[in-house]
Amino acid sequence: MKSMFIIKEYDQLKALSDPFRVQLMIRLVEKPYTGQQLSEIFDLSRARIHYHLKELEKLGLIEIVKTEEKNGIVQKFYQSVASGFYPDSSMLPHKEEITETKRHLMYGMLDRTMARVLSAPPEAFEQAGPEDPSEWNILATSLELKVTEEQFKSFIDGYFKLIKEYQDIAKVNKSNPDANYYYLTSYGFQVDESEYENRVMKEEKDR
Repeated sequence: MKSMFIIKEYDQLKALSDPFRVQLMIRLVEKPYTGQQLSEIFDLSRARIHYHLKELEKLGLIEIVKTEEKNGIVQKFYQSVASGFYPDSSMLPHKEEITETKRHLMYGMLDRTMARVLSAPPEAFEQAGPEDPSEWNILATSLELKVTEEQFKSFIDGYFKLIKEYQDIAKVNKSNPDANYYYLTSYGFQVDESEYENRVMKEEKDR
């Protein structure tokens, strides 16, 4: 699976602006699933699930990564072709679809993250929080920064280099009995104004 897939076709962009297909894609980023497994997860008919899978496969967004025979029936396992998707500059004339695609991808990731938080084992949250972040066993942060677009892009570049470093470490740890699985998700986007600064100004005004 590639780390990033560049969307160059309008039909691909349109497919990823569909909320349900985004939900399917996010599941298929995590690991391979059969149509039957997905129909049970989403409580939908296999026919409807297979329709969407075939459309996503036809558009090159997912692929069959393995097959297994069970009770004389060949089961196909589908997986996303990449862990991330981003529109190519050639898609700029379709700004509205780009916006909707990015929004739905983020909504889908948020929904999946909330589900993973709720299903995480108790020990993930049991440890008391020391002052030194290097001793933390969970990561939960939200902040606002005032920087230029170029500075923000530089941050993203550094962030993905760090992610690549730890992806390489994770490959080595596949057979390490002392290693645990950690779920990591992140967001960053421009906002119109600072909610924090507005709140501080309001509090000062009310005094």
